[in-house]
Amino acid sequence: MNWKDLYKSKVVDAKEAVSHIKSGDRVVVGHACAEPVTLIEAMVENRENYSDVEIVHMVAMGGSEYVKPEMEKHFRHNAVFVGGSTREAVNAGRADFTTCFFHEVPKLFKEGYMPVDVALVQVSSPDEHGNCSLGVSVDYTKAGAECAKIVIAQVNKQMPRTMGSAFIHVSDIDYIVESSHPIIELQPPRIGEIEKAIGENCASLINDGDTLQLGIGAIPDAVLLFLKDKKDLGIHSEMISDGVVELVEAGVITNKKKTLHQGKTIVTFLMGTKKLYDFIDNNPMVEMYPVDYVNDPRVIMKNDNLVSINSCVQIDLTGQVCSESIGSKQISGVGGQVDFVRGAAMSKGGKSIIATPSTAAKGKVSRIVPFLDEGAAVTTSRNDVDYIVTEHGIAHLKGKTLKDRARNLINIAHTDFKEELIKEWEKRFNAKF
Repeated sequence: MNWKDLYKSKVVDAKEAVSHIKSGDRVVVGHACAEPVTLIEAMVENRENYSDVEIVHMVAMGGSEYVKPEMEKHFRHNAVFVGGSTREAVNAGRADFTTCFFHEVPKLFKEGYMPVDVALVQVSSPDEHGNCSLGVSVDYTKAGAECAKIVIAQVNKQMPRTMGSAFIHVSDIDYIVESSHPIIELQPPRIGEIEKAIGENCASLINDGDTLQLGIGAIPDAVLLFLKDKKDLGIHSEMISDGVVELVEAGVITNKKKTLHQGKTIVTFLMGTKKLYDFIDNNPMVEMYPVDYVNDPRVIMKNDNLVSINSCVQIDLTGQVCSESIGSKQISGVGGQVDFVRGAAMSKGGKSIIATPSTAAKGKVSRIVPFLDEGAAVTTSRNDVDYIVTEHGIAHLKGKTLKDRARNLINIAHTDFKEELIKEWEKRFNAKF
């Protein structure tokens, strides 16, 4: 049977497709903006036929109806990264959280820590060889599909076709649900004066020819604003968004100086608007690979002059960084932060930057603190930290004594909190600041 006939034989409607999910199954859902919305909606509508279905994913961009209180007997969400729509359920005890470095998530499926019964994925229409692209999310999604007993694919005509190792063949799909609707978009964040100041400080640490990893949010986007005078920058990042497109079009990002995948932008997933999705569609400059390749520190380090930029919630005076919780309340996850901090540390000429506003809660709380809040997770250890950047400056911590790194952090704290931080410094180190 040729692939076209095989394809036709697998086409069903969404209701029939999700009927193959059974009570007690573990269901891995495609990540972030590639979330297969049609399949998830059908699964939720079919809830009365399920009990104790475990739903595993990282960032959820849809409505996450399955975490509502009335769904408790039907579904149990297991978050490998807590998103905005699942945060309340995790902290209320209706959902679970499994902590894991992003690059090791595929290992959970491949090595049997989390055996996969069903994978729900969203893919492009097949090419002339019957290969469907996983589009804007390869990351753990590909491993989830490869390890699942049953693969249900939402074939969306509007899913962009991405290059690299982003494909799944029709023969590896069990049930196909056809659709045509826009991919979920992430609108650009608002960039204020504080973010601009942080972005400018970060940009001062970036040199011509460097390869960048950028996190998500206003600060990484603000950094991009101050790179327009740079030359031949490269990208090796877990994700990119719209700002990167502008720098490619301006000739700033060329990838010419990269020592790994020269000439190519390397990512594992994408979050942005249609502008980004149109840019990456069939674009050979952008290649997407699974996260256990892109985020592996042993791969990252092969990029000379790798600069990673990530954000955080809180930093203590020794340099311990919390990026995922407020006290014991889980608000996100480790994601790829430590993957890239360590990869940058092993890169020849590499730097890692943790960038954050100096305050939170509209200026009422300092993010630089004597001690992390009780219960707070240490995301990046003080042994891994390199640069900390706020709107007030840059603190270089690597190779510094505890006394000096605390002094450097106080120097970039908000003036409203410096006095109490200095008192703590003098008490701790038995010295005059």
